Amino acid sequence: MAKDFPTREENYTQWYNDLVIKADLAENSAVRGCMVIKPYGYAIWEKMQSTLDKMFKDTGHVNAYFPLFIPKSFFSREADHVEGFAKECAVVTHYRLKNSPDGKGVVVDEDAKLEEELIIRPTSETIIWDTYKNWIQSYRDLPLLVNQWANVVRWEMRTRLFLRTTEFLWQEGHTAHATKEEAIEETKIILNIYADFAEKWMALPVLKGSKSPNERFAGAVETYCIESLMQDGKALQVGTSHFLGQNFAKAFDVKFLSKENKLEYVWATSWGVSTRLMGALIMAHSDDNGLVLPPKLAPIQVVIVPIYKKEEQLNQISEVAQKIKKSLTDKGITVKYDDRDTFKPGWKFSEYEFKGVPVRLAIGPRDLENNTVEVARRDTLEKEVLQVTDIENKIEHLLEQIQNNLYQKALSFREDNTYAVDTWEEFKDIIENKGGFVLAHWDGTSETEEKIKNETKTTIRTIPLDNKPEKGRCIYTGKPSKQRVVFAKAY
Repeated sequence: MAKDFPTREENYTQWYNDLVIKADLAENSAVRGCMVIKPYGYAIWEKMQSTLDKMFKDTGHVNAYFPLFIPKSFFSREADHVEGFAKECAVVTHYRLKNSPDGKGVVVDEDAKLEEELIIRPTSETIIWDTYKNWIQSYRDLPLLVNQWANVVRWEMRTRLFLRTTEFLWQEGHTAHATKEEAIEETKIILNIYADFAEKWMALPVLKGSKSPNERFAGAVETYCIESLMQDGKALQVGTSHFLGQNFAKAFDVKFLSKENKLEYVWATSWGVSTRLMGALIMAHSDDNGLVLPPKLAPIQVVIVPIYKKEEQLNQISEVAQKIKKSLTDKGITVKYDDRDTFKPGWKFSEYEFKGVPVRLAIGPRDLENNTVEVARRDTLEKEVLQVTDIENKIEHLLEQIQNNLYQKALSFREDNTYAVDTWEEFKDIIENKGGFVLAHWDGTSETEEKIKNETKTTIRTIPLDNKPEKGRCIYTGKPSKQRVVFAKAY
């Protein structure tokens, strides 16, 4: 399988785009800015989805589904929310088409204009809080812990597969609570779920923190996030958890009767991750030979390839291969035995390497004689010959090694590309010539943050939750600062 695409060093953007397409993860659709997620890519997303879904349910959350269409009037009720999403909204104005006068096409039927225009869901706070008004009357109805798996539409001018598309898949949690403290605790529970998933399943180290006021979700009082660093030195936000205060409860008049028999507004949160996780997975681990997948999220964890010349040899190899496959499957390992006679073994090796399959087993006539199997690991491209005896435990251990190695490699990369700076000159030099996470003092004002962004295309990615107080001076204004924050260029 030819790897006819640029290296990361030659053209990182093209490398990423080509890899997504050539690895059969996704492709551009006929609708500008939208993507088709292909079966191999969707299989990875399904693993992400099922893992996160269990983590949500294990913490008391339940799934529901809300409409794709939102009345336009709902958006006017929360001022910050409408301002944050207005430029991205797709609007439905009519509900019918008719044949054009020339009979060569269709036109909008002006007699079918909607009384109220509908917004195609960019996020669901408004429609959900209008619904919660009917669900919540008393403290006995709280907390309400609801999640939905859905698609959303945000009209993007510049799109990139998985990272930023006009339509994408995600989950969005929307919870209601009796107290401020309980709602804030909820946002942190979810933030920790996201961080655990990123680190333990995606093998992706993340920084947990809060967003600056300029970077908060529209309508939120506080936004918590996890931030990761990609191999080109740019940051990628991979999950957010928002404390919404009582903003949406007041906008939609959602009140409850407290234990003290007082009528109070509900406290709210919302939180989500999307198919952007797929982009993070690709950019954090893959190399110039193609995709590299952490075993926990790989659709195929082990592939077995027979090497033979005669039908008789294939039959003998298949007998051994099927036994190995069963022993691995019994361990919960996903295995594919590729005995297709339409491709040569070398082509198969290249294909599975390119698609990031963590472990490849090759069995030939000599292996049958010696009771061995050749084992190739995708992360390091190393090969070794192992005895078939106890192979299931050896492979299980190897998959754990690969998972851990990918995490440690990504963590080392982040550590090597994290810099503490104290001057504006240092800051600009690192940002322009190296990239990565830059830890710097900031005076805490939105004005300074905006000026830094305009001059360097750099944003405050996060204010780490574990930040230690450290007196200093803002790199831009020289005014006093109590702590360092994390700056980076970002996707």
